[in-house]
Parts: sequence; C-alpha cells; structure tokens
Amino acid sequence: MKNITKRICAKILGFVFFVSGILKLMDPTGTSLIIKDYMNFFHVGFASPAAFVLGEIVALTETFCGIMLVTGAFRKLTAWITTIMMGFFTAITLVLWIFNPQMDCGCFGEAIHLTHFQSFAKNILLCALMLAAFLPYRDFGTPSRKKYVTFALTGIAAIAFAVYSLIYNPMLELTPFNLSSRLAASVETDINDEGDYISAFIYEKNGKRGVFTLNKLPDSTWTFVEAQTILKEDNIVESEYPELAFRDAEGNYRDSLAARGNVIVISVTDPASVSGSRWNRIAETGSAAVEAGFRFLLIASSTMDNLYSAVSSAGLSPEQAGLVMDNAYLADYRTLVSLNRSNGGAVYFDDGNLIEKWSGASLPDLKDLNRRMRQDSTEVMLKSDSRGRLNFQAFMLYSIALLLLV
Repeated sequence: MKNITKRICAKILGFVFFVSGILKLMDPTGTSLIIKDYMNFFHVGFASPAAFVLGEIVALTETFCGIMLVTGAFRKLTAWITTIMMGFFTAITLVLWIFNPQMDCGCFGEAIHLTHFQSFAKNILLCALMLAAFLPYRDFGTPSRKKYVTFALTGIAAIAFAVYSLIYNPMLELTPFNLSSRLAASVETDINDEGDYISAFIYEKNGKRGVFTLNKLPDSTWTFVEAQTILKEDNIVESEYPELAFRDAEGNYRDSLAARGNVIVISVTDPASVSGSRWNRIAETGSAAVEAGFRFLLIASSTMDNLYSAVSSAGLSPEQAGLVMDNAYLADYRTLVSLNRSNGGAVYFDDGNLIEKWSGASLPDLKDLNRRMRQDSTEVMLKSDSRGRLNFQAFMLYSIALLLLV
C-alpha cells in the first residue's frame, strides 16, 4: 500500500510536469518572453539573447521529467531532478509573491494565468506530493521493461511536437489575437458609422465597466448594468478587443487599414534576422495578396531605415522591394509577437475579424489566397481553428493513452 501511494503521488506530479512542459513547448516564443521577464526582474537582462534556448531547455526538461515520473523510468535520476526543479521553482515563486512584480509566472504558458500567491501555493502542494513520492530517497523500486518503451514512444512524440512548434504557429491560439477575435479599430469604425447618438449598454466585469452597442454585446461573463443614449464620441471601446496599433513613416497611426475589407498582414518582429529567401517569399505573398484582391500590409518592429536596410540586402528585385516598402508600417515588438509568433508570418483579416494565420515557413501563395477569397471567411476561420485544436487533442490523447495504458 505504501508503494502504491508513492506511485500515485509520482504520477499526479508527473502529469502536472508533463502538461506544463507541453504548453511551454507549444509556444516557444511565448516561453522565451516569460524567461526574459524573469531575467529582467532578477537584473540579468544581459542574458536575454539566451532566453529562447533556455526556454526550450526548461520546457523539454519539464516534459521529460513528467514522462519519467508517470512511467517510473529512471526513478533515482528522476527523483533528484524533480527535487532540484521543485526547490528552484518554489523559491522563485516565493520571491515573486513577496515582491509582487507586474509579470506572469508562466507556469502553464499562456493557457492558465495564476497570481503569484497561487503559483507559490501550487508549488507547495507539488512539493508535498514530491516528498510523499520519494522520501526517504532510497529503494525507489524497478519498473518493468515496457515502461521504458512507453518512455521512448512518448518522448519521441514530445520531440516531434517541439519541432513542429518551432517551425509553425502554436496549435492553440492563446494570445489576444486568436482566431475569431476582432480588432478594436473595426469596432470603433462601426461606432462612428452609427450617427451622432447611439443606444449604449453598460456592462460590468471584474469591477470594470464597458460600453457596448446593440450589435456588439459582450459575452455571458459580463453583467448588464443599464442602458443609455450617448454621443458617439462618448462611447468607450472595451479592451477585450485587441488593438493592432501601427504607424506610417510620418508617425501617423493607420490602424483602420487592417479593419476593413480583406487584408493580409505580414508581421516582421526582427527584420535583420529574416533570410533573403524568406524576404523573397514575403514579397511573393504580398504580390499574390494584391493580385487576389487583398490589401497587403507589412508591419515591422523596427525603424524605417533599418527595415529598408534589411530589404535592400535581401536580394529582392526592384519591383519586390518597392512593393514591400510601399506597404510598410511600424509597430512595437510585443504587439507583433502577440499577433503572430512567427517572424515573417502572415495573418488574414476580414473586416477586422481575424480569420487565419500562417507561419513564415508556410506563407500562402496565389492559389491559396484565391481560394480564401472564394470561401466564406467564417468557414475558413472555423476550419483553421478546429484543425489546430484537433491536432493538439490528438497529440495529448496519444501521449496520455501511452502513459496510462502501456
């Protein structure tokens, strides 16, 4: 009975580690942002160039530690790795709880957000499970050989998942710019088209009030307060709509360009690191977008001079370089990395509604864009969203089935 209790505690701890690691692996760019926040908080921001690699190491270590905990493979090694990791994580979350910085712990990536106290309490509970599973750190027992087969099969799947996530966008969209989200600029345009006075509805959520119009009511998590008739300039656009703020070379904000019609936005978070072949693919996609009837926008986190320098050194034809620079705009890094995790990735908007995303490695061509033009945008969005969710669910079901049944 004592051994059974130890194994149950180890399995529960293992599944928490596995899920936490997988959610980090799914979004390597988001994980690197969390690591950078930690570095800045502890005043080691000079190491931020290593944040991406460090994030992948942490995510893989968590994932494989979780697999070993559930299967019982390499028990002694697992016990000591888990103890070191839990000691480190618990100390970190204690510091965060004491100083309460404006940052997220990132325990489960973008999927679950915890307060600093919740993170610390969660780690205390996990430490209790760990001690119940391993004390007195001897006589760990020997698993059957098939458990090592399970460890290998699940580990291979986790590595394949990590490689996929490095090449393509996350299977689940967890940023404010998720599929079916609507840009704030498109909501503002709707409000401004309604006349001098509008019927407004006041709703409240988490102590914060928002003003909505009849055709743009909030979801059921909001509580209705009252109805009013107000001047359109008094209306407040609720912050649940993500804001894609970008400006032209003169510094004028042009958010409305992405809020109407069919638009393809290619976001470049680091122009200097984009290869010549990727720039060529970006230019081809921009040309195809214009030919298919889309508005093409390239938004970069840079200055116009640096963007021009990167484009000029990419070996593009004068026509391609002209197309890119004539449609170029600037935005901050955090906005663009939330819009699309891929450096050089594309996003399709229909009247400000986010329909589909592509990574820089899978940009659409003319045939793809012509097909999107012919299809109903809602159908395209639902298909894209369900494809990612089904792929993630299939991976998780496969992994959990292996861990539990084999």
